[in-house]
This record gives sequence, structure tokens and C-alpha cells, in this order.
Amino acid sequence: MSNKITAAITAVGAYVPEDKLTNFDLEKMVDTNDEWIRTRSGIEERRILKGEGKGTSDLAAPAVLNLCEKRGIDPSEIDCMIVATVTADMLFPATANIVCHKVGAVNAFGFDISAACSGFLYALTLGTTMIESGRYKKVVVVGADKMSAIVDYTDRTTCILFGDAGAAVLLEPSENEYGIKDSILRSDGSGGEYLKMKAGGSCYPATAETVANKEHYIYQEGKTVFKFAVKGMADVSAELMERNNLTGEDIAWLVPHQANLRIIDATANRMGLSPDKVMINIQRYGNTTAATIPLCLWEWENQLKKGDKLVLAAFGGGFTWGATLVEWAYDGK
Repeated sequence: MSNKITAAITAVGAYVPEDKLTNFDLEKMVDTNDEWIRTRSGIEERRILKGEGKGTSDLAAPAVLNLCEKRGIDPSEIDCMIVATVTADMLFPATANIVCHKVGAVNAFGFDISAACSGFLYALTLGTTMIESGRYKKVVVVGADKMSAIVDYTDRTTCILFGDAGAAVLLEPSENEYGIKDSILRSDGSGGEYLKMKAGGSCYPATAETVANKEHYIYQEGKTVFKFAVKGMADVSAELMERNNLTGEDIAWLVPHQANLRIIDATANRMGLSPDKVMINIQRYGNTTAATIPLCLWEWENQLKKGDKLVLAAFGGGFTWGATLVEWAYDGK
């Protein structure tokens, strides 16, 4: 009997803002229409965090509290808080520290991870190794982004895609074989020029000129990113299955990053999965960047069964991509 510690997801929490931005709302803002958006992306509406001084921590904190309540733990029991985001409340301090303060995680250390849409998978892998080390008992991994803060609502190519949300998972040592089994993560910085926010960092600090030039918004070369994303997400998911001797039959669910319906379909096809095994909620929330994968887990939680094999897959700006194999640790019901 091996005594290797496995990191298992033991609870999922999420928060989506109440305010909806529908395709019909966008028709009034930019030159676009509902049919065009739906056929190209699959999105019908997205949630927007409104209110003065509200940031990503206001999406993450309620998700963490939701998770603690479901698991029946006090936030003071959390050892570490990792927040995956590209829309941090501020450049510093870390949004994770602000979230710890807001929820009362007084015994946790926290930090942020920036890997765009793959951020949750990167953070999950890191949290997993912390649990496996035996030094930490409760690690919370959050994916949260207030994308509305960096979207140019006069740019019809990007403003239709993104929404705001926060979602989190709790990792704990597993007493059985269930948990995070394997991850393949990749990055390629040469992709940075195709999907980025140009200004606001140390290369191009904020000036009146960078603001006037709209360089603090998402910039994306859609066609190039799409091509890379389809290949990257499908390749890495297939590689993960091959490495673990799995076929489409063995997989209960594909949990893909919700960027575009066509990218999701291509990944599912490559894995030999029927559409009824794919979690899709892009129509309701759009692309919430680091939050999409845990948001799916939260929505489908009551359908998940102990021992279900899940493949989590993502592709993000910069470029980052990856896939993670999870054996689900509890019955969602």
C-alpha cells in the first residue's frame, strides 16, 4: 500500500455578478448583432461586476466563502490562497492577500498567478504539489477575473467575448486514490504579441498617451490566436490521455476553458468525446478567463460522481496552455 499523498478537490465555490450584458445590449453599443455573436462564439450573455471600487477580489471572496460553507470549514483553517488572475485589484499587493483579508483567512499566505486563461490550471498544479509535499492541508485555488475592467467596449471584436466571474476549489490530502492525477502545462512567449495588454507594466507605464491610445485594454489578433488555441488545447488533451492510457470511453467529462464553442468542439473531437460529455456554459457567462473551468465544476458539481475521470483543458494569452487529469473525490449529490 503506497502512502503517497494525493491532492483531492473536496469543495467548489463560485460567484457571478447579478448584472447581465446580453448580445442585444451590445447591439446598442457597437456594430454587431446577436446572430453574428452566437454563430462565431456561442455566447448569448455575460455577467458584469458593477459598482465603484469593485475589483477581482469582490468576485473571488464570495466564491471562497461559498466553498468554506459547503465544506463546513472556517476560513482560518486555510493554509494557502492562490489566485489566478490577469485583472488583479492592483499591481500590488496581491489580490490573494486582499481576498484572505476579506474572508478572514488569517492563517493563510497568499499570492497571485498570471497565466491568462490557463491560470487556473497552473495554480491548480502548484496547489497540488503543495498538498503532495505533506506540508499543507488546505490550499484554496481561485480563478477570478473582472474582464470588463480591461475590455474596450468600442472594439466589436473583443467586447463581445468577455465576462466577469470568480470560482474556487479546495484542495486537501486524499485518503484514497482520488484527486489530481497528472498535468501537462506549456507556454510559448512568442505568442505574446497576438494576445496582450500593451501598457500598464514596467515596459510601458501608464501615461496620458498610453491611455489615449487605448493601450490598457485587451489586444487580440483573433485568427492567429484561434489557430494556436485549437491546436494547443486539442494536442495537450490528447497527449495527457495517451500518457495515462485513456480513451474517450474512460473520460466522464471534458472541462474546457470557455473561450469559443468551435475550439471546445475541436478539442472534444480530438479526444473522441461525445458532446454530452462536455461542460459548456459559455452561452451564459462568456469568457471569464481564469474563472471558466472552476465555474463549470461548480455548475456541474451535483452531476459529478466519485471516481469520475475529468480532463480540464485551457489555452490562454501569452501563450499558455495545458490539460489536467482529475479523478473526482466525492459524489456531488
